[in-house]
Amino acid sequence: MSLAPGDALTSHNFGLQIDGVMVEYLAEVSGLTLEQDVITYQQNSAQGRPEVNLLPGVQKNGQCTVVRGMTQSPAFTTWINDSINGQMGSARKNASIIMMDYQNNPVKRYNMRNAWCSKIDASTLKAGEASALTETVTIVFEELVIE
Repeated sequence: MSLAPGDALTSHNFGLQIDGVMVEYLAEVSGLTLEQDVITYQQNSAQGRPEVNLLPGVQKNGQCTVVRGMTQSPAFTTWINDSINGQMGSARKNASIIMMDYQNNPVKRYNMRNAWCSKIDASTLKAGEASALTETVTIVFEELVIE
């Protein structure tokens, strides 16, 4: 069942694509923000009254946090290791968070240019626990484009 006009996406079907290849379906994404500077410009009108104009400035870089099940995804693990080891020539990738409809068709994309991993946090290991292991990864990027 695909989306009808006016339907909203649900928050349960999304994944991470790196350089055009889907590498992970994720458990959680947070902090995905697009922000730009605001320039305040003051001048006088032709009638001599002060005017304040707000203009768009430079887009800011950003970061987001993704949570994934601890798997043996070689592409994602290599990307994390390249980033943490400072191999920026291979670590900077174009990545996308992709939202999908009920039939797994891509519906919306958050494209991150020159993205790399700045932090990884493994879930707590506890004897006798039966929960899934996860990794929380912080991804930084230079530009975010929404499609």
